[in-house]
Amino acid sequence: MSHSFELKTAHACFGGAQRYYEHFSSEIGLAMKFSVYLPPKAVMGEKVPALIYLAGLTCTEETFMTKAGAQRLAAELNIALICPDTSPRGAGLPGESDAWDFGVGAGFYLDATTKPWALHWRMESYLLNDLLPLIGAKLPVDLQRLGIFGHSMGGHGALTLALRHPGKFKSLSAFAPIANPVNCPWGQKAFAGYLGENQAEWAQHDASELMAAQTQAPYPAGILIDQGLADKFLMEKQLLPEAFEAACDKAGQPLTLRRQSGYDHGYYFIQSFIDDHLRHHAAQL
Repeated sequence: MSHSFELKTAHACFGGAQRYYEHFSSEIGLAMKFSVYLPPKAVMGEKVPALIYLAGLTCTEETFMTKAGAQRLAAELNIALICPDTSPRGAGLPGESDAWDFGVGAGFYLDATTKPWALHWRMESYLLNDLLPLIGAKLPVDLQRLGIFGHSMGGHGALTLALRHPGKFKSLSAFAPIANPVNCPWGQKAFAGYLGENQAEWAQHDASELMAAQTQAPYPAGILIDQGLADKFLMEKQLLPEAFEAACDKAGQPLTLRRQSGYDHGYYFIQSFIDDHLRHHAAQL
């Protein structure tokens, strides 16, 4: 369980509160940061549903809150937004600050099993065992009404965590996720670095592989994914949404995969469709 919970900054925002926290994580073994947007009713003390947003490579706990423009509608829908940092910081490992090198530094929302990463790179356990219980204890958030979404590496994390922990999250969506990492260069490098060469273990952290193994639809009310068609990483075969689409078809999982002409991989893309994602989750929470 986490401790040393500290509010770093707070800002009034659309009648609610945008806050930034730091705490020590026993799973990570280091201090971790996260951000929370509380809608007006939560500030008044009412427990509200929440969306966990997992950001992508090169991002922090601040990126989504400052760039996505999600707070206005979250205030109207009475939903809290929670965004953890993407990776451990300050472990002092060689290359950890090189966020573009997936083998050394990017959290990838899994628990590493190889040295030297296994000691601190435990983002899956951090989220499930440290952060969510901490939020439930300290903030007016209803842990029985949680949704999860994310972007790029965080889209991968949202899809895989939702499938690996049935019942934990009630709704699911993603922006341009790394949907089939066992078959793309980014994923292969990260998995080899964090999990070693056992590809059966890789498959346990691949959204397309996990979905294809389902015997019934885990999200019968539907999953929403937006993918920009001008996304250079789509063209470079790093994202592979078609693999997840095929896996959903095999499992009988309703999926809305929207291919958005002209949109790239960045936050202008996310701003353009964030309202649809918030409404998608609100309808299921």
